Amino acid sequence: MVASNIDSQNMKQCMRLLVASMAIILWGWLPYSWAASIYVCEDRDGGKRFTNTPDSASCRVFRNKRSTPFPSSSRYTKKKWESFGASRYDSQIVYYGKRYNVDPSLIKAVIRTESSFNRYAVSKRGAQGLMQLMPGTAQDLNIIDPFNPSQNIEGGTRYLRSLLDTFDGDLPLTLAAYNAGPSLVKRVNRIPKIPETVRYVKKVLAYYKGYKGRGTMKPLQRSMINMRGLITIQ
Repeated sequence: MVASNIDSQNMKQCMRLLVASMAIILWGWLPYSWAASIYVCEDRDGGKRFTNTPDSASCRVFRNKRSTPFPSSSRYTKKKWESFGASRYDSQIVYYGKRYNVDPSLIKAVIRTESSFNRYAVSKRGAQGLMQLMPGTAQDLNIIDPFNPSQNIEGGTRYLRSLLDTFDGDLPLTLAAYNAGPSLVKRVNRIPKIPETVRYVKKVLAYYKGYKGRGTMKPLQRSMINMRGLITIQ
């Protein structure tokens, strides 16, 4: 009876190893678009779990060597990595840009600078999502889920609009306020002499000029807006 139990346990263990091995093999052949929809999340106790519905900032896209968007090669520059998936949120960017009268190219430049289009980005200071909204700012803007792309872009664009109004359309001051806070910029009435803020303004303006020059932001088609005024993602 003891030997039988041991054999049964060994058989179960072998089956688990076989299933795990097959899963790894099959995962390697999954298209990237499928692989990118699986996330690994870290629980409070340090354990890890896999899911296709991320529910916290600890969740990251799970990728193995086969499922990376570009092979590990010197011919793939940093610019190509940064631009990967850059058009994914164009429909939301154009929609909210039109809604709040903010140039979509500017919104996209801010997103690229803030998060490199990573919807789950979290800064050391706690800023969250595509447009890196601080928790307090997100709360003031009534943003429920800052990691939801549409909510984050809507809130970030609305915040940009308010800053543009505050600084009479002065773009450098608006961007400085987005980075360093409007109170400081109001007090000094110029771009603060903070290296990070100075670099930030220059970077956003450079991306903005690039997007404007290339005309990468296409007009939003009427068919993409449903009767409730919401975007239909295609």
